[in-house]
Amino acid sequence: MSTDHGIIASVLTPHTPRMAVADKVPEFIEPLVEGSKQLGDWIRSLQPDCVVLQTTHWVSTFNWYATSHATHEGVCIADEAPDMVPGLPYQYRGDPDFASGLIGSGEVQGIPFKNNDNPHFRWDYGTYVPLKYIDPDAELRIVTIPTVILANLEECLAVGRLVDSVAKAQGKRVVFIASTALSHALVRGPSQWPTPEEQQLDSRLTELICAGEIDQAIGWLPEYVKAATAEMGGRVVAGFFGAASALSKTQLHGRTFGEYAQSSGSGNHSIVVSIG
Repeated sequence: MSTDHGIIASVLTPHTPRMAVADKVPEFIEPLVEGSKQLGDWIRSLQPDCVVLQTTHWVSTFNWYATSHATHEGVCIADEAPDMVPGLPYQYRGDPDFASGLIGSGEVQGIPFKNNDNPHFRWDYGTYVPLKYIDPDAELRIVTIPTVILANLEECLAVGRLVDSVAKAQGKRVVFIASTALSHALVRGPSQWPTPEEQQLDSRLTELICAGEIDQAIGWLPEYVKAATAEMGGRVVAGFFGAASALSKTQLHGRTFGEYAQSSGSGNHSIVVSIG
């Protein structure tokens, strides 16, 4: 196992609320659940010191935040779908030192980062759902960050790279998780697929990632985000690419876990890029 410090993998993975309760998962969502489980086995095999998860469903207007709780504990309810995520308990370890480093480094670089140690704060389902399958026994240390409405794609890319610089400064091996769909032109009808054109866009993006063509994907990102109606304007996908861009360009390896699948017209897949 490599002892290199910094980002060791950048991960993109879904969080549809239909995944939240295992015994109520519809058949068409099962490939996403299986992919998340396989992804979790792979991430845990890397033995990262910390996981930084950016979620589309903790929405901040102005500032970035890093959760600095020593323990993340609470009950997750999805405001938009309380029938599907009705109040599910969680308890995970945090990493206050990494959160503090992220906040301090962000301020130095002119990225408005603030601390979130509010004891009343509760995880959104975009955080809870993927970690339920990726880390079912709560073995990993977790820091979460939001999606910032006033951050453009360039700033989101910079935040992904910032995670790498803090990890290197602290001598830690970190996995970045982007909790997001790909195309996201939602429709009523849970089992509806994205349009053929949107599926083609998602396929091309996935191919670029798996080929390790991160710079090319970043160059195409603004066009992809608009054409595919990417979730939250592609801000979390940009975080994924920012973290991925910190990896060695000569050793990149991309792969998928599980199958590409639909949820109410959105395209979803578990995709990773790492070294080796």
